[in-house]
Amino acid sequence: MFIFENLLHAVAMLIDTVLSLYFWVVIISALLSWVNPDPYNPLVRILRNLTEPVFYRIRKWLPFTYMSGIDFSPVVLLLAIQFLKIFLVRTLYQLAGMFPG
Repeated sequence: MFIFENLLHAVAMLIDTVLSLYFWVVIISALLSWVNPDPYNPLVRILRNLTEPVFYRIRKWLPFTYMSGIDFSPVVLLLAIQFLKIFLVRTLYQLAGMFPG
């Protein structure tokens, strides 16, 4: 069963890494929204393409995230990422550790 254990461990590590990277992408995107950078900059376009679809869905599902000119959808997304890291990634690590081997 060590193959399945290693597979679960690798999947958990990969998900953890992707969520950590996306966490920082969201933070950088939120910080850039405060300074209104050049929209034709390739880095800005990449960040917007990575975050705006998710922000749009959050704003659509939770309309209270945009109040008084402040968009709280990045905060909601960061909380969701942290929840996934705590719940999903830890669960996968624990499942991988449960197998005798």
